[in-house]
Amino acid sequence: MPSITQLEYLLAVDRERHFGNAAKACHVSQPSLSAQIQKLEEELGVVVFDRSQKPILTTSVGQEIIDQAKKVIAEHRKLSDVAHEAGGEPRGPFHLAVIPTLAPYVLPLFLGEFASRYPKVKLKINEYKTDDIVRLLLEDEIDVGLLVTPLGDDRIIERHLFFEPFSVYASENHRLAKKKWVTEGDIEDHDLWLLEEGHCFREQVLKVCSLEPSHKVLKNVEFASGNLETLMNLIKKNVGYTLLPQLAVDQLSAQEIQAHVRRFKKPVPTREVSLVHSRSFLKENIIEAMESLILSQLPKSIKSLKRQEVEVVDIY
Repeated sequence: MPSITQLEYLLAVDRERHFGNAAKACHVSQPSLSAQIQKLEEELGVVVFDRSQKPILTTSVGQEIIDQAKKVIAEHRKLSDVAHEAGGEPRGPFHLAVIPTLAPYVLPLFLGEFASRYPKVKLKINEYKTDDIVRLLLEDEIDVGLLVTPLGDDRIIERHLFFEPFSVYASENHRLAKKKWVTEGDIEDHDLWLLEEGHCFREQVLKVCSLEPSHKVLKNVEFASGNLETLMNLIKKNVGYTLLPQLAVDQLSAQEIQAHVRRFKKPVPTREVSLVHSRSFLKENIIEAMESLILSQLPKSIKSLKRQEVEVVDIY
């Protein structure tokens, strides 16, 4: 029967579509990886990869093997998870994925303290867009995602952390910068800077503002960015505005806030931030430690149900 190592090599080639890149990802030589995969194919009596294609393609029967290999690897990893969970103290590998509009602001709040308190946790962090995080969770490629909810996906458990309000960030001479307070009715699309498609923050802004995505601030410039910092610098040096989450506003100087940031009148547009994981999740002690630490480090400008700072009003 194929070994776990052979199955991991198999999945690496399926991901990379290239034997050399798969070998690098697995930290082995290409001849060694190729030999193990060829041995697996001979033992099973099938050809998993069509090596004549560039990039390498998976055969139809090979795809069935790949799908089953993913299940075997996922179950094998859970053996270690069960053992680590039984030990009580948070330990073992833990892969966290974060959306780009949260990573620069949330990670610095807790990462250093988490590493210091829990040295036996081998934490790996990557930035991905929301759709990719959900896919990776369901494929058992990551353990937990830090993103904006609700997702509306029954396969995912959402552990709410906090509510984060939006503010307007406008160029100094912009019409919105001349206001003391902003309402949703003040928002127009002709000078609104947005992140590139695929970012949930873009969709949140469009939803808040009830706007269509087809517009340009500079009529002869088509621009796509995945970085809020880039948008802010463009706005400062040119024209237009965008929306900023509160944790981004908290990073600004008092002078910059006075010149560029304008708050919304109530009701204030707000996003919900959560830690999410699949329903088969086992690393409860690690995520509880991470959740508790994030909540303890939130600034006073951020409200959380779990810190009992938000009053929930029943609607009749």
